[in-house]
Amino acid sequence: MNSSKSPSDVPLKEEVITEKRTPAGETPPSRPPQDSYGQLAMSRIRSSMEQVYGITMFGLKFFRYVFVPPYEWSQVRKHFDELGAKSIPLLTIVGVIMGLILALQSRPTLDRFGAGGFLPAMIALTIVRELGPVITALIVAGRVSSGIGAEVGSMKVTEQIDALEVSGIDPYNYLVVTRVLACAIILPLLTAYLDFLAIFGGYIAEWISSSSSMQLYFTEVVQSLTFYDVIPGVGKTVAFGYIIGLIGAYQGYNTSRGTEGVGMAATSAVVLASLNIIFLDMVIIQLTILILGPGT
Repeated sequence: MNSSKSPSDVPLKEEVITEKRTPAGETPPSRPPQDSYGQLAMSRIRSSMEQVYGITMFGLKFFRYVFVPPYEWSQVRKHFDELGAKSIPLLTIVGVIMGLILALQSRPTLDRFGAGGFLPAMIALTIVRELGPVITALIVAGRVSSGIGAEVGSMKVTEQIDALEVSGIDPYNYLVVTRVLACAIILPLLTAYLDFLAIFGGYIAEWISSSSSMQLYFTEVVQSLTFYDVIPGVGKTVAFGYIIGLIGAYQGYNTSRGTEGVGMAATSAVVLASLNIIFLDMVIIQLTILILGPGT
């Protein structure tokens, strides 16, 4: 009798396969290939370099247009009010508080070394040389550059810039040159205004702590300042104003993707303007030291 069994009679050995299941509603994490990070970094670097090139060419175009008629002086005067005069309340508060804080924080340290009498000179030099121009530029960049980017960007996505071209008006001269010129002219005036308020805020702190007379305080301030302190400090704000207006206009002029692009243009305008202000300030300080000497 044949005892062999047919294949159908032999029980099959079941294989248990375990697999990791993801919770319902979640997608399993994807693991990008190793070279994708390098490609992402290279694409970011490439886009950054393209943006630097675009801003540079956009800015050089300004010098070709600013000396060629027609001159839109009515638009420049309009932007003086919108970009400059409406920044005065914020700069007033910041200037006075900045001087107060600087004086209150510096007084104990100077008294420890017996140098409390140098406080007015220290406040004046610190404000006029560095803090005043940079703080003013950063405040105006946060308020103005974003506004320019959003305004020009909204005109771009609603095709108002194309309508200007059809009407025979050069949009670069009408929208960009006027705003950049207004920023470059108004920012030194705003800086001088904030410098005075910050120095006055330092006097308020001095009067509260030691009842110092106003005449003595401002006499020491005037005696400590020289031509080489005021001119480089206020003069570099012309370049800061140029950067604020230029980057805001560039971001708005190259806006795409509708209303989402307008928001991105306003945000990126503030970031790029602030970074360029800090970088340019470092370069100007080094040039000032090389030209005028380290003692200036």
